[in-house]
This record gives sequence, structure tokens and C-alpha cells, in this order.
Amino acid sequence: MRAPDVVEAHPDVNSDSDAVGAGLDALDTPTAERTPLPRRLLALGLPPLVAFALFLTVWQVVWASAVYPEFKLPAPIAVWEEFVAIVADGSIWGIAWTSVHRAVLGFAASVVIATPLGLVVAKVPVVRAAIGPLLAGMQSLPSVAWVPAAVLWFGLTDTTIYFVVLLGAVPSIANGLVSGIDQVPPILPRVGQVMGANRFDSARLILLPAALPGYLAGTKQGWAFSWRSLMAAEIIATSPQLGIGLGAYLKQGSDFNSMPGVIAAIFLILLVGVGIELLAFRPLERRVLRARGLAAT
Repeated sequence: MRAPDVVEAHPDVNSDSDAVGAGLDALDTPTAERTPLPRRLLALGLPPLVAFALFLTVWQVVWASAVYPEFKLPAPIAVWEEFVAIVADGSIWGIAWTSVHRAVLGFAASVVIATPLGLVVAKVPVVRAAIGPLLAGMQSLPSVAWVPAAVLWFGLTDTTIYFVVLLGAVPSIANGLVSGIDQVPPILPRVGQVMGANRFDSARLILLPAALPGYLAGTKQGWAFSWRSLMAAEIIATSPQLGIGLGAYLKQGSDFNSMPGVIAAIFLILLVGVGIELLAFRPLERRVLRARGLAAT
């Protein structure tokens, strides 16, 4: 019998197939170009410095034009002198620490409470129907509305401060987790069930990692709400037992009709908020996106 003809692939065809496969692999692989440190620092620091310089220039021009009286719009140098004064006497560290440690503790407690709450709301239809709209409504409710009730319930104590912070942060974190879980492909929990994962393992190893982008967005918003809630509580609930935080320092400037003190307090509040964003949440967000191949650098 005649042996069947063997068709051999042309070398050019094999090379083309290899090239196509390599190209597809390259598309799936995130590229990481290492930018020199000086260029990175320049790219990160120059735009905000230029924007701040323009803001100071406009402020100085408006002040010099005397459109507003001095007690309404002080000169930038007056605000700088107020800032230098609290730095020189060392009071700035106590003021900042009073607010920052309250915000961190309240936010950490909010994460501990909101994470299981979000899981239950996302996975139990009865609970979602019962308290899902309530969480959405509480997220839109201004945190300052809770301060008078908290003062009547708990008095001028730290409990009042933390109560307001919790109610400001928990709904945002829980809703962020619910939104993240809703976007998880249904096949992932099914694969976990097939592999023998129980409810706890499925939540810890499948749902939470898959919902991490939405969860991280919710925690960022929760931090912003907790910081705003803290400032509202410190402005309204003032007492010697509570100490002087950034909100109380802002209230003191208003009580003494010191516009430089008020503006200095506003800048400090903004500085802490931006610092937490840049030092904590921005690196964490980049790490998550890079791990998922969504950010090249």
C-alpha cells in the first residue's frame, strides 16, 4: 500500500503563528516603564505647586485691590504668620493629632462594621430589601444633622464624636462593597462552590478580592465622609474635655473674629485630607490596579 502523504507546515507559517502568539501575550502583559525618580517627582510636584502659586497670586491681587475689607479677606502673609505662630509654639501638633487620631480610629471602626454589613446586604435578599434603601438614604444625609442628636444622647464626650464619624463612613463603605459584589461575575462563586468553598471561604477568598475595586472606592469615599463628619462634630460639639482639634480651632477663629485663623484652619484641614489621600489611598489604589493589569506604571 502507498503511505499517505505527510503535509509539513511551512516554516514561515510556524513563525507567523509564533509571532501572533507572542503579540497576544504582549497585549495581555502590562508594560512597566521605569521613570527616573527626578522626573517622577517633577511630574507629581510641579503641577500642584504651579496651581498653588497662581492661587496665591490671585489672592494677593484681590487683597491689594481692596475689594473686600481686611477683616473679611486678609493678606496671604497674615495667614502665613498665623500658621507660623502655631508651629512656633508647638500647638499645631496637638491640634492635628487630636483630629487625625479620632479620624483614623473612627474610620477603622467603620471598616470593621461596614464590611460584614455590606456582605450581608449584598448576599441576603431579605436584608437588602429591608435596609438597602436605608443605607443609600443615610449616605446622602449630611453628617452634621447627627451632631445635635448625638450631643443630647451622649453629651459633650468622645462618644459623640465617634458616633457621628461612624454614621458618616459606614453607609459609604457598605454601599461600595455592595456595588463591587454586584459586579462580580456569577461564575466565580460557582467555581468556589464546586471546589468545596463554604460561605466564609467564598466571601474571604472570592467575593472580597473580586469586589476589591468597588470596595476600595467605597472606603475612599467613607474616609472623606468620616473626615467631614469629624470636622462638623468638632465645630459644633466644643468642650474642654474634648480638647482642641482642627474643627475646634476653626471655631475659635470664628468666635474671635480672626479671619487669618479661620483660613489657616481651613488650609490645615485641607492639607490633612490631601495628605491621607496621597500617602494612603493613592498608593493602595495603584497597587490594586497594577495587580489587575489595569495600570501600566
